[in-house]
Amino acid sequence: MHIEFLIEEASAEIVLTEIVPKILGDEVTFKVHDFRGKTNLLNKLPQRMKGYYNLLKYQEDWRIVVLIDEDRQNCLELKKQLEDIAIQEGLSTHSISESFQVLNRIAVEELEAWFFGDIDSLRTNYPRVPSNLTKRASYRDPDEIKGGTWEALERILSSAGYYTKGFMPKTEVARNIAPFMNPELNTSKSFQVFRDGLKLF
Repeated sequence: MHIEFLIEEASAEIVLTEIVPKILGDEVTFKVHDFRGKTNLLNKLPQRMKGYYNLLKYQEDWRIVVLIDEDRQNCLELKKQLEDIAIQEGLSTHSISESFQVLNRIAVEELEAWFFGDIDSLRTNYPRVPSNLTKRASYRDPDEIKGGTWEALERILSSAGYYTKGFMPKTEVARNIAPFMNPELNTSKSFQVFRDGLKLF
């Protein structure tokens, strides 16, 4: 099986490169396509799905995964938008078929929630981050962190003495955390839905 991942930013590519083999094993091949922005991904998605519809006639073992941040949008509306695009181009999605070609998944509210869902991996390269962080009410549920998970991660790392000058490169942080992530132990609900969806292929 081969999976085509369509994503909105480079940090997601870093994460997927590390965690997909842990979830599905090394026998599955995959390629990640970074659209460099959510708006760009959504704008180009219909044409991309049209192309996949024609390609999948000859590549029956291919699957497509769209991964996008919620970014405080209405999650159900965003998911419906993604589903409608795929269905309108003749592709089957997980919501309408057990033998689906397209899996649409949303990181709630941003990819960084997945890092909060695995504090051990976060602390591997940032050991001054409190080990009991998830016991604090505001960080107990990674997908319910208020004010943006990226901003929250920036605050936590800065208060622990990292990136104190106010600039935290997303790709560097992803490289420091992703290799140590354990997909089976992640407490982020949106990550669990993503992980379990991949296992259905």
